[in-house]
Amino acid sequence: MKPSIIEIEEKRLIGISMEMSFENYCVVELWKQFMPRKNEIANRVSNDLISATYYKEHHFKDFNIQNIFEKCAAVEVSDLEQIPAGMESFILNGGLYAVFHYKGLNTNDSIYRYIYFDWIPKSGYELDHRPHFEILGSKYKNNDTDSEEEIWIPVKPKL
Repeated sequence: MKPSIIEIEEKRLIGISMEMSFENYCVVELWKQFMPRKNEIANRVSNDLISATYYKEHHFKDFNIQNIFEKCAAVEVSDLEQIPAGMESFILNGGLYAVFHYKGLNTNDSIYRYIYFDWIPKSGYELDHRPHFEILGSKYKNNDTDSEEEIWIPVKPKL
């Protein structure tokens, strides 16, 4: 699977976040909190949902399933002026991203093993310390083998 390499501008998000680890992965709880409230966000730029992850700088170099990171369930917005109570704003820093089109179960982590352990080491890129995110668009179907999403991995050219 070959990604597209795309440079994007900064994106503004509004949503809900939780700290978690891969050992205590509570993403289902996060989305259960967000989904009933997503329509409270008035200035959305699309119907796409965004699952963003903010890893600490050495998360992957010192990888451990107990490493804590912040996961956000959000939507992209045109501005951050109207944030519903109990929600927060997030910034997806602009820059270069490797974008993988994924079709399959969202619980199948083989795509991530491919990205981090196969594609990145063999590519001319390395991870950049910016948010990772998935765009869950109109073809996304939770827990369905026909589900489609875009996986955005921050990269920079290898030195």
